[in-house]
Amino acid sequence: MFKNSNKEVSVDLGKTNRIVESTIIRGDIEATSDMRLDGELHGNLFVKGRVVVGAKAKIIGNIDCENADVEGVVEGIIKVKDLLSVKANANIKGELIVGRLSVEPGGNMEVTCQMLGQGGKEVKSGNKQAKGE
Repeated sequence: MFKNSNKEVSVDLGKTNRIVESTIIRGDIEATSDMRLDGELHGNLFVKGRVVVGAKAKIIGNIDCENADVEGVVEGIIKVKDLLSVKANANIKGELIVGRLSVEPGGNMEVTCQMLGQGGKEVKSGNKQAKGE
């Protein structure tokens, strides 16, 4: 009567992985549920959910996720399909590829930024002008 085809995905809903302060990880991390990092990562982070980079956290590597809040230090490429929130304490160097971007006053960014269109697809830029009707 009812199909449970999304059983694997729903198992991880509401669960959050945590990397606590004073923890240093060297290597890539892949997760299907949300991730909060308060320690240090020297590698790439691939998360199907939300990533929270705590105020004392440091990531030297790339991030690929659905949504992200950054309070700490990130050096690398950050690809966020939906919303990237850069908090006041954040320090980001590298490249941003985001669907939407929110930056609090005080957030420090030395980046190039590319906005994604609807559905997380890259928007191609050009010199085309919009024509009025």
